[in-house]
Parts: sequence; C-alpha cells; structure tokens
Amino acid sequence: MRSDNRLSRMLHVLIHMDQQDKPLTSDDIALMLNTNPVVVRRTMAGLKEHGCVHSVKGHRGGWTLIKPLEDISLLDVYQAIGEPPVFSLGFAEDHPQCLVEQAVNTSLTRTLQNARDLLMADFARITLRSLAHDFEKRMEQISAAHGA
Repeated sequence: MRSDNRLSRMLHVLIHMDQQDKPLTSDDIALMLNTNPVVVRRTMAGLKEHGCVHSVKGHRGGWTLIKPLEDISLLDVYQAIGEPPVFSLGFAEDHPQCLVEQAVNTSLTRTLQNARDLLMADFARITLRSLAHDFEKRMEQISAAHGA
C-alpha cells in the first residue's frame, strides 16, 4: 500500500512559503515537490478554502500565506488536504455473523479510534511555527558546526 505524504509535503511547502518575500507559483512548488503544477493547485485549493493561503493569477501571481505560522496547526493542514486515513489497518468482514470477527472488529475499531483521537489532539497542539523553529535550530547547529 502506498503511503499518503501530502501532509508532510504541504507542511514543507507552507514553511518555505513563510520564508519567501514573494508569492510562489504552482510551478515553483511543483519543482520543489517534484510533481505536477496541476497536483499542486488541487492540493493548495484545500488550503485556500481553509483560509491558510491566498492565490493571485497572472504575472507576479502565485501562492502566499495569509495566516501566520503560529495560527496554523498540523490539524488545520490535515483537514485542508481532505483528512486522509492515518491508519492502513483494515477489518476482516468475510463472516459478519462470526462472533470472533465481531469481537475483533469491535476492539480494533475502539482502539484505532482512541489512537486517532490522540493523534488529532497532537495535530491540533503542534503549530507550523514550532516546526519552523525546529528547522531554524537545526540551521543554527549546522552554521555553528561549519563556523567552528
């Protein structure tokens, strides 16, 4: 099963956008992500609907952040990209009358929902500013190592 990396990729893009002093075009972002500009526009549309970014068409147009990074959580971005499944585990449903299958599926459903609830709570707590801060610390460490 192929993993869905849209969340990671969009977090990456949004932090880069914050560091730019000009809009990023869909072509710029597509080059950054090694994908097609149409895919970028489709994904960015969700972020636009959620009030994270704005787009301007034409010459000197592109995508810009309209919220500061501290006001954008991982949950915001996750929701903007359509809330893809976070777990790939499935349920056996070959024998719905089987009491063992029912017990297993009930337990798995409850456990996976609890895990998803915890994950969403973390997503809501973590802001893009905290990710950008982590990036900045890593850059400082590299600079210090090269300057020493």
